[in-house]
Amino acid sequence: MPETPVDQFRTSTGRWLYGSLAGLGTVLLALAGIGATIATSNPLFLAATGVALLVVLVRWLGTLATSYQVTDQRLIVCRGLVMKTIDEIELYRIKDVRLDFSLLGQMADIGTLTLTSTDRTTGDTQFILADVPHARARREGLRGLVERARQRRGVREIDMDHQGFDPAAG
Repeated sequence: MPETPVDQFRTSTGRWLYGSLAGLGTVLLALAGIGATIATSNPLFLAATGVALLVVLVRWLGTLATSYQVTDQRLIVCRGLVMKTIDEIELYRIKDVRLDFSLLGQMADIGTLTLTSTDRTTGDTQFILADVPHARARREGLRGLVERARQRRGVREIDMDHQGFDPAAG
């Protein structure tokens, strides 16, 4: 069955700047460098602004280096500018989608999606998508796609609790 693209996105450097404490700190550092330079007429304070701009540049390059594509069957993550790495998770293997927000992230609607899956890509670890724009809507959309992918494949999830299990009791 052919795949249908559903969503494609990157993290947002702009949303990171005003939606996270690190981003706001970077903006404040740049403004402090400019303000101190104007107040003291000492151009050495522009170094603070230069550091802030360097942080934004590195963050922006990271944004360019990572893209996400969601189809009706897979989540595909492409990383890298020169050397590319492509990870994918079959949607029917995703067990849980958690969304974490900072206080600023809630206001900017930028969050971190943490996926727990049975996919070999993730192993026993969680798959993390940081600084996702429109995180609430993307989480809900992903949950719906996971459910449809499970139904299409006839997959059922069974949680087994080994606590209190006594094999001798039969």
